[in-house]
Amino acid sequence: MVDTQSAFVAFERVQKSYDGEVLVVKDLNLSMPKGEFLTMLGPSGSGKTTCLMMLAGFETATHGDILLDGVSINNIPPHKRGIGMVFQNYALFPHMSVAENLSFPLEVRKIGKSEREEKVMRALGMVQMQDFAGRRPAQLSGGQQQRIALARALVFEPELVLMDEPLGALDKQLRETLQFEITNLAHELGITTVYVTHDQTEALTMSDRVAVFDDGRIQQLAPPDQLYEQPENSFVAQFIGENNTLEGVVTKIKGDTCEVKLDSGDIIDAVPVNVSEVGERTRVSIRPERVEFNRERLHADAHTLKAEVLEFIYMGDIFRTRLRVAGTDEFVIKTRNAPDQKRLKPGEMIEIGWMAEDCRALDA
Repeated sequence: MVDTQSAFVAFERVQKSYDGEVLVVKDLNLSMPKGEFLTMLGPSGSGKTTCLMMLAGFETATHGDILLDGVSINNIPPHKRGIGMVFQNYALFPHMSVAENLSFPLEVRKIGKSEREEKVMRALGMVQMQDFAGRRPAQLSGGQQQRIALARALVFEPELVLMDEPLGALDKQLRETLQFEITNLAHELGITTVYVTHDQTEALTMSDRVAVFDDGRIQQLAPPDQLYEQPENSFVAQFIGENNTLEGVVTKIKGDTCEVKLDSGDIIDAVPVNVSEVGERTRVSIRPERVEFNRERLHADAHTLKAEVLEFIYMGDIFRTRLRVAGTDEFVIKTRNAPDQKRLKPGEMIEIGWMAEDCRALDA
């Protein structure tokens, strides 16, 4: 059970069904400390947005409790929860100026005129948009509108801000700039943030922790580096970043490593993550950047596999090479574009290997 006593945001055994039969969120337990930036990540239909909407008050939980600072908010209407909200479509009022858009949530909270103006200018300053106070949303670019939507969510100084795919409509470069701006701002102001996205890179670069959703459940909740380097099941390994998988059977378990006989007959070493018995089928996972073809960089007793180079792709900072390994044509390795780095050629035969701790034996 999660510790919800000291949590600022907590979901306790929360379920959600729209039709009374199918659960889109199944027994969710999650707690967040104050000031954390948590991202809910997952494919469409995994339940992440439904969780955000229940926290905002736009959806009600079918079962369980949602707590904010120790108090159940299940029956509190959205506008009384004191939560800032940023949507993908910005949801700015087109007939109002930027300043009027920001002033609106303050008017609803019955804040006086002079204090309103001060708060509006402070919020615009946070997102470097002071000079745009008199413009209408239609006179702003997508990135500028997104900054205003963010300022509007922060203007009444909420303790919790929810963001639903807020950067989805922007181009790559602008999206990356705003990712860093939003993260820095949240940490500077000490705001607790729940962020929903299906973009893994965004989740990894912005978050203190990431909750990976699939089929209405959290599959893994961990800091970004742990999620990427130590996935707890095959779904997380496949969903986060690029990943090589090989199928086989566990033939030995010795302490914190196991031996796997691949379907091709090759033998490799791996860390047993959610396999526990000899004879069990497994899908081993290895990240492309952890595969070595330089023998000098491999442990002397590391198992190696023969590989045929199928495709070499120059990507600027890295080289991406696709290989035929142990019966699969989709095995990828990534190497840094260093002056002494070898560029492999299609048709070349090489040997590859890896450290056992970088290879994980997961559920088949």
